[in-house]
Parts: sequence; C-alpha cells; structure tokens
Amino acid sequence: QMQLVESGGGLVQPGNSLRLSCAASGRAFIFYSMAWFRQVPGQEREFVAGIDRSGGSTDYADSVKGRFTISRDNAKNTVYLQMNSLKVEDTAVYYCAAGRFVGTGPNKPYEYWGQGTQVTVSS
Repeated sequence: QMQLVESGGGLVQPGNSLRLSCAASGRAFIFYSMAWFRQVPGQEREFVAGIDRSGGSTDYADSVKGRFTISRDNAKNTVYLQMNSLKVEDTAVYYCAAGRFVGTGPNKPYEYWGQGTQVTVSS
C-alpha cells in the first residue's frame, strides 16, 4: 500500500497563488507516476496535471496550462502543484494520485489516491 497525504489547500482570492504538496509513503516513490486531479460536488473527477517517474515529462489539462506547474522531489517522496493566477473556477477538492506505469496523463491506471485538500478561490 502507498499512503498519500495532501496539504496546502485553503481560501485565496482570485489572481493569487497556492502550492499543494502530496507526501507519499509505503512504497518506492521513484517507481510511481504522480498526478493531481480535482472534483467539484456533483461533477466527475478531472485530471489537472501529471508527472512521470523521473520528472522529465509532464502533462496538463488545457484549463490550467500556463498557470499550474507540477513537480516532484524524489528524495523527499513528495509531489507539488504550484497554482498561480487562480480563478474562481479552480475551486474544488484536489486529490493526489499514484500509479506504477510509464509516462503520464489522464487515462492511466492510477491505483492510489489521497483524501483530498480543499481549494477555494473567492473574493
């Protein structure tokens, strides 16, 4: 089993920034591709950003390209999501996910999920 614990969520005004963190334990982090998803109540969970095992390849949803950056620190078993220029429509619960596969992207077999952290963008 791999445990994923997200942190860094909160309430921010539009245009501001937040950085989410996801700490992994229980499995060899370096063997897992990582991603961030988000979900609004009543809607399906959607892919936000993904990063491969080495950190050399990333993928983003069109809605966040140019504003969000995913990164990982394999020495700290942690993946990050830097969110800039936040919009009201970015409000959601953000989930960290891990899967043992090559590459990254939305349609991959992510097998481990965190409990989520709430991000609210409001003036």
